[in-house]
Amino acid sequence: MGKKLKDNLSSRYFEAANKMKSQNARRRIAAYVESYDDIFFWRSVLSDFEDDTRYFQVMLPSRLQHLERGKKAVLMNLLMDKVGRDMIACVDADYDYLMQGATEMSKQVTTNPYVFHTYAYAIENLQCYAPSLYETSVMVTLNDHHIFDMEAYLRDYSQAIFPLFVWSIWFYRTPNYGEFTIMDFLRVIEPGHFTMAKAEDMVARVRRKVGKRINQLQQKYPNNKENYLQVKEDIKRLGVTPDITYLYIQGHHLFDKVVVPMLNKVCMQLIREREVEISQQSVHGTQQRNELSSYRNSIEAIPSMLKKNTRYKQSEPVARIQADLQRYLELTKQNHTNNDIDREKPVPR
Repeated sequence: MGKKLKDNLSSRYFEAANKMKSQNARRRIAAYVESYDDIFFWRSVLSDFEDDTRYFQVMLPSRLQHLERGKKAVLMNLLMDKVGRDMIACVDADYDYLMQGATEMSKQVTTNPYVFHTYAYAIENLQCYAPSLYETSVMVTLNDHHIFDMEAYLRDYSQAIFPLFVWSIWFYRTPNYGEFTIMDFLRVIEPGHFTMAKAEDMVARVRRKVGKRINQLQQKYPNNKENYLQVKEDIKRLGVTPDITYLYIQGHHLFDKVVVPMLNKVCMQLIREREVEISQQSVHGTQQRNELSSYRNSIEAIPSMLKKNTRYKQSEPVARIQADLQRYLELTKQNHTNNDIDREKPVPR
């Protein structure tokens, strides 16, 4: 049996489909992503570039039968030779951005004008964008009370882990990667059980663990100072500064081990505050029960609110994505003009 046309999807397929539309129809640009979890993020970014001449449709390749994450390699293999003017790929950067073309995957991710990446390690990192976390706590609890500086905590945590992050990138770029893997790095920087009262102590503990591991690495690689400083300056040039290291570590770790535990504690206290307020203001027991029931039904889940948060659009990594999209649209503008001319010709039937 012959293959279906959609089994061979490429930018040319979508270009042909667009040519068959009426002259005033909007051009459809297919944007393929790794996972269904990525669809909302990329829709929120791409929608800013839609107008009366074009729109984006965020899609999953039909061949990706299982919708879990970690599908970048599969996605890239499926689409690498097929992306173009009317079909793009949108992926997590992982460490490929910081590798700057040192591997084939990194080269594809960072140099192909039709492949867009997050710059931050993953979408989860951007969902945890520090300036957005206070608003997320309000969305979860419906309590607009600032009780803990989450932005400062993530800044302090980032500064504490930055020196070891530089070592992690150096190892990742060399054949010595197996001696200090990403998982080794994550084990060192895990903050442990979070409490607001002891947040500074937790950061200090992480800093001590980082310092201890760095001492071990320096003893093992005593002549590595120059290479270390080169990597440090290189990643700073790419936008990784000590204050925002959290955006470039593994996304699942940041989301599950750092930000959600912190938000859990903050939101639990805000919820208790609101419940006490309701109890104090209620005239009688029935009103109290009804008001508390109504409030508790309005409380949202923290992971869901993080994923719906779009404040990341104000972040530096998203500004870079937007600049890449603008360049892509300028690159294809001339082709779009040529296609308009082609549309005036009769379409063979």
